[in-house]
Amino acid sequence: MRASTAAATAVALGTTALLLAPTAVPAATAAAAADNRPRISGHRGAAGYAPENTLPSFDAADALGIDWVETDVQRTRDGELILLHDRDLRRTTDVESVFPSRADHPVGDFTAAELARLDAGSWMGARFAGTRIPTLARTLDRLDRNGQSLLLEIKQPDLHPGIEDDILGVLGRKGWLDGGHVDHRLIVMSFGTNAVRTIHRKRPELKTSVLVSARPTAAALRGYATYADQVNPDYRRVSGDFVAAVHALKGAHGKPLETIPWVINTASAARTVAGWGADGMTSDLPDVAARALD
Repeated sequence: MRASTAAATAVALGTTALLLAPTAVPAATAAAAADNRPRISGHRGAAGYAPENTLPSFDAADALGIDWVETDVQRTRDGELILLHDRDLRRTTDVESVFPSRADHPVGDFTAAELARLDAGSWMGARFAGTRIPTLARTLDRLDRNGQSLLLEIKQPDLHPGIEDDILGVLGRKGWLDGGHVDHRLIVMSFGTNAVRTIHRKRPELKTSVLVSARPTAAALRGYATYADQVNPDYRRVSGDFVAAVHALKGAHGKPLETIPWVINTASAARTVAGWGADGMTSDLPDVAARALD
C-alpha cells in the first residue's frame, strides 16, 4: 500500500518507531474473530519494528501474535518475484553504493542476482545489517512456517505485464492455491484494477481486493463489487458512511463487500476505524492497534 514508512510513523507518533517496545498480542486474530473486532494485519510485516517487506519483519509480526501480514510483490528483469514497495530501491537498500549509476532505475531493470547483493536492512538499524530482499517463494515458505496469512499486493502491475500469471504460478508451486489457503489465508489485491480483474478471471475462487487512495464513487463501488471481495481505502479519505456503503453491496463471491482501511498507526485511529464497523485494518504497529481494541 502507499504507505507510511517507519520514519513517517515516528513523526506521526511523536517518537521513534524503533524505540517503541513491541508487546505480544496473544491470539490477536482469534480474539478479534470472537467479538467481531476488525482483523488487524501487519503492514509490510511489522514495518514499525523491522525493515519492511523482509523476513525479519514478518517474524516480528509473528512474535507480536499477528496472524495476517501485508506485502508488495514486483518482478525482476529475469522474472523473479520479489518483495518491494517502491518503484526504485533507494529508500530501503544500499543501491546507491552498490549500483550508483542505476540507483534511480526501477526494480524491473535489475536481475534477481543483482538484488541479492543489496542490503535491505541497514537503513533501519545496524542490527538488521545484511537483511536481503526476499523472493515471494521464500516468503511463502516463511509464512507457512509461522502459520501466518497473506494480503498480497501486486505493485505497479503496468510495469510488469503478465505478472498475474507469474504470481499464480508461484502460489501454485508453493501450495497456496489449495482449499485451506484460498479459503482462509490469502487475499490478492492491487491499486491496478485490471490486475485484480485478471486474478479474478483466472482464479475466481481467490479472494481479491481493490485498493483506493481516494473515496470511490457509488458507481465505482458497484463496479468493483463484480470482481472483488473488498475495497480497501486510505483511512484518512473515508468515514463511517463509506463503510456502510461498502457493506450494502455484495462482493464477487456473493457475500457482503468488505473494507480494510490502511495504514492505522495510532490507538485513536484504530478505535475510530473500529467504530465505523470496518472489517479490518493494516498497521505498521499492529500491537498498538490491537491493544487499542482490547
